This record gives sequence, C-alpha cells and structure tokens, in this order.
Amino acid sequence: MTKPMARTSMLVLAATLGLGTIAGCDDDAKIASRNLSKAADNFEVDRRIVFYNGITDSYMLTIEGRCSIEDQQIQLEVTCKSGPNEYKKHFLGLSDNVTYFAEQLRTADVSVFHHRVTFKPQQIVPDIDFRGSAEELRENASEANQ
Repeated sequence: MTKPMARTSMLVLAATLGLGTIAGCDDDAKIASRNLSKAADNFEVDRRIVFYNGITDSYMLTIEGRCSIEDQQIQLEVTCKSGPNEYKKHFLGLSDNVTYFAEQLRTADVSVFHHRVTFKPQQIVPDIDFRGSAEELRENASEANQ
C-alpha cells in the first residue's frame, strides 16, 4: 500500500472505532430512532405528514409517501420520492397556529445494535451540469490563443 493510501485507511479505521466507542453509550431507543431517521432520509419509510391549524381546528394539508422532513423552525421542508428518479419538494410555513405531525405508516427493520452509516460515492464526485454553448467555448478559446 502506498503511504497516502495507508494513511487514509488508518484514518477511516480510527474514525470507525471512534464512532463505535461513542455508539456503545447510546440506548437502544436512540440507536433505533437514529436508524429510522436515516432510513426515512433515504426514502425507505412511508410517512403521513399532516398540517393542522389550531385556530380553525382543521387539517390544512396531508402529504403521504416516502418522504424526508427537515424542520427549519419557521418552515418545514418535505422531500418525497415519487418514482425511481423522481422527487418533489414542498415548503410549508409554520406559525403559532399552524403545526404538523408526521406518522410512520409501516414498521421498518432497523438495528438497535449498530448505527447505520450510508456512503454514497456519487456524493464524492457529484454530477456537474454544464450551461453554455459550444460556440461560446470556441470563441473564448480563439480569443485566448490570440
């Protein structure tokens, strides 16, 4: 193994052991909760999210599906997977009279012994969108060569 590769391997091993040590202090419920949240954030959990107006005593909106939620204090961001490569994102304002609750619709198989870690190589090398035209590139290249 080359030196940079060996150093990287040692860092990954140290981080994994460190996380394992920290994880040993958590209760089963905390580990299961964290793993359920991770599963939901990976669109593996069916949820029902209901928005409720406390003044009018009525439901305002219901969203059901494989959804991830992020509470931003004044708004809730709900991202749902609607197909193999299709997603929808909803932004819902929260106030003193509007609140929400999220219900998990089915059980999910998660471990209470191990923390779940998700590695995505695509995150390391992200997709890059190119905006422009080939003509612009040729013009810029010819100007640079002059």
